[in-house]
Amino acid sequence: MGSSPSKQLITSPIDDEKRALAADLVADIASLRVAAPMSADGSLTKSTISSWESNVTRDPKTVLARTILQHTDIRSTLTSRTARTADVHIFNNVVDFKTGPITNQKSSGRCWIFSTTNVLRYPIMKALKLDKFELSQSYLFFWDKLNKANYYLELSIEHADLPVDDRLINHLSNDLVSDGGQWDMAVNLVERYGIVPQAIFPESTHSSLSGPLNELVKTKLREHALILRRLSSSLRASSTSENVVVSTLRAKKEDLMKEIYTILTATLGAPPPADEKFSWEYTDADGKFGKWEGTPLEFSKTFASKPYPISESFSLINDPRNAYSKLYTVDKLGNIWGARPVLYVNTEIENLKVVVVKMIKAGQPVFFGCDVGKFSDPVGGIMDTALFQYELAFDITLGLTKADRLQTNESAMTHAMVISGVHLDDNGKPLRYKVENSWGEDRGDKGYFVMTDAWFEQFVYQIVAPKAYVPKALVEVYESGEKVVLPAWDPMGALA
Repeated sequence: MGSSPSKQLITSPIDDEKRALAADLVADIASLRVAAPMSADGSLTKSTISSWESNVTRDPKTVLARTILQHTDIRSTLTSRTARTADVHIFNNVVDFKTGPITNQKSSGRCWIFSTTNVLRYPIMKALKLDKFELSQSYLFFWDKLNKANYYLELSIEHADLPVDDRLINHLSNDLVSDGGQWDMAVNLVERYGIVPQAIFPESTHSSLSGPLNELVKTKLREHALILRRLSSSLRASSTSENVVVSTLRAKKEDLMKEIYTILTATLGAPPPADEKFSWEYTDADGKFGKWEGTPLEFSKTFASKPYPISESFSLINDPRNAYSKLYTVDKLGNIWGARPVLYVNTEIENLKVVVVKMIKAGQPVFFGCDVGKFSDPVGGIMDTALFQYELAFDITLGLTKADRLQTNESAMTHAMVISGVHLDDNGKPLRYKVENSWGEDRGDKGYFVMTDAWFEQFVYQIVAPKAYVPKALVEVYESGEKVVLPAWDPMGALA
């Protein structure tokens, strides 16, 4: 699939920015006045606190804040009426087809699967003239969970020589079968297993309530990893050849994985095999009966490959810590062993906006990843950097940049959703975005959120787009395959 003609890329002079920052730092240091601390040993003394208290109680605004905020939630009390009034659910550009129903991931971290299936159902519902339809999120969830278990044990075999307390081993064993994921992981699942309607593989208790299942699976996998490490040590101590060591470990791993498969099929159900036929009956929006027969892979090929194959879409990210117009991946991040890695093309935030607007105008919904918990109202469905008046109430300045937040673990991708509309001003500049969430119809405007452009700039990290909508130069970066490998614990490895 070729790339469409694109506007000139917006580039930032990174070296100039670094020089400017260095100059500012020198100026700041030069202006510092050396002052003696109130506590020479660094502890918090009574006199220090007394001094603070004296200053604070002389400020009427702070006294008023103390009177009010000790008895109320600071978020609801400090919500800006101006922001709430401005953040209306009205958009002058929306995709040309509305899907339904609003989905609900319930007590699970499957937002990326819901966002993927919410995007994929658009062409299916249009083709079959359906007014309500869901793909099976549980189907992809099952295969993802099973493959992540295998992925972790393969990494345990690969790095069996490292100490258990090595930083990498510690990181890998922390959240080894997370509910979260990334776009490329979804591509891996769809290409390997296909997709099915939710009626074919419905929700279970533990697809919607994944915590107890995850706890059990993690416990067993950590035990399995230690078994493999001990076996590896024993085999290598006996001077066994490397090929035999790996073969023996993988045979043992397969025995152990049978336990994970047993747990997953008991709690989630046994999904239909990717190459076996199923029969699905439905009625369209006019009440007309329909029937489809085929395999999950055939269902995916028939419907989800239009207008663009899922493999033709890739991730654009905005990560100001790192150089733009480069391809990035995260070490040891994946779900299906040996499949497509997680890849990101890093670019300026304005390029993400341009692609989003282009896709919405073309009727294409946009998968995106963000930090949903920052400056947002999950009940009212508002994401706005001006939503809470913390600075006014506490006489503070929140000065972290987007790069600062990533560097200090203040922010990362925590949630995936779908952009289905955008409101543009008279000059074509985005003002706000319509967002389809997966938290049920009782959130936001019947399940839809509104996201301001300022919030997009600060807390959106990723969008996914077909190559046809991406500037040609960025497609070339993606297709070059020349990637920078970020460490396994990098914030870009956070799973939405």
